[in-house]
Amino acid sequence: MTFQDFNFDSKLLDGLDSMGYNKPTAIQEQAIPLILQNKDLIACAQTGTGKTAAFLLPTLHKIINTPEKQRHLNTLIISPTRELATQIDQQVEGLGYFTGVSSISIYGGGDGAAWNQQKKALEDGAEIIIATPGRLIALLQMGKINFSHLKHLILDEADRMLDMGFYDDIIKIIKYLPVNRQTILFSATMPPKIRLLANTILKNPEEVNISISKPSEGISQQAYLVFDTQKIKLLTHLLEEGKYSSVIIFASTKENVKQLDKELRHAGLKAKAFHSDLEQKEREDILREFRSKSLPILIGTDILSRGIDVEGINLVVNFNTPHDPEDYIHRIGRTARAETKGVAITFINDKDQKKFAAIETLIGREIPKTPLPDGMGEAPVYQPNKRVNADGFKKKPFKKKKKFVKKEQ
Repeated sequence: MTFQDFNFDSKLLDGLDSMGYNKPTAIQEQAIPLILQNKDLIACAQTGTGKTAAFLLPTLHKIINTPEKQRHLNTLIISPTRELATQIDQQVEGLGYFTGVSSISIYGGGDGAAWNQQKKALEDGAEIIIATPGRLIALLQMGKINFSHLKHLILDEADRMLDMGFYDDIIKIIKYLPVNRQTILFSATMPPKIRLLANTILKNPEEVNISISKPSEGISQQAYLVFDTQKIKLLTHLLEEGKYSSVIIFASTKENVKQLDKELRHAGLKAKAFHSDLEQKEREDILREFRSKSLPILIGTDILSRGIDVEGINLVVNFNTPHDPEDYIHRIGRTARAETKGVAITFINDKDQKKFAAIETLIGREIPKTPLPDGMGEAPVYQPNKRVNADGFKKKPFKKKKKFVKKEQ
């Protein structure tokens, strides 16, 4: 199948040609016809499957073929993070380059100039708004947005939004929108709370499920059993010995990210931390450096596992084992995109062995445990079924005390 088979407008096909797209992915093959038929849709698809183009292409086609008077604020896309909102906006710009369709990304965290720019774009009549829930509600409460012509509502990474506590915000936003609209919900997973949301805001939806909880075949998955005190030494060794041009390191908390940043810089490695304490401009500058490959190492929390789309990442390191097995899929999915190859390495300490076993169960295979390099000392033994204290030490088997029975005299 090719994109020609969807009978897209010629201006949209020109945009696809200029970006080198010719063959749709599985999610695009199944979702695009349903969206073109104006059906409400629940689509379950992981990051890296082409889901953004799956909802943007049919939406752009329909906007092009909408009478000029009805094109103002035609589509609202809600996304969980400013990084994802910006990324979607860039995709609109690329795919719709020859169409003349306008878009604006709206998110918090910027300065007064960014706020004014967003308001002006709304007043000038952007046809597609990509917004984070918090900033959108602020503008709605100020009466700055008129959604009377809205035809499409798209929720991207809906499960992520609910994890971040945005359920009530989404319901509040829905009240400002026309009842007669097409609603499209994309999610990487389909837990009960997503079903509840879908039942609340969608009408007789079609369903597409491309979500396969297995990493790409192009990812070489490796793991090291390691004590916390050995992690930095092992990480610097891997980064110095390997010929990696683009690396993401995932840590479990913002504090860990900042500490790793200090340690790697001290070791002479060119790395930068990406976290919520940075100003918006700093975050954008760091991502720009990373995308252009002038910054080889980026350190962050799980916001990076879904919040950015960067080609050519050849190494992902889980400095801390992910708490949720699904997060492991998202993290390592940053590499080996678009049929390329990549490496994913996970550090497993005593406390995280059970978590890692759950990951292996989810993906249906055992991940090789690589021995520590010479000179790094002994490694923990992989025993995920043993009970572990909070401090990481193995618990001794519980023995029943013998019951003392007083003998009769």
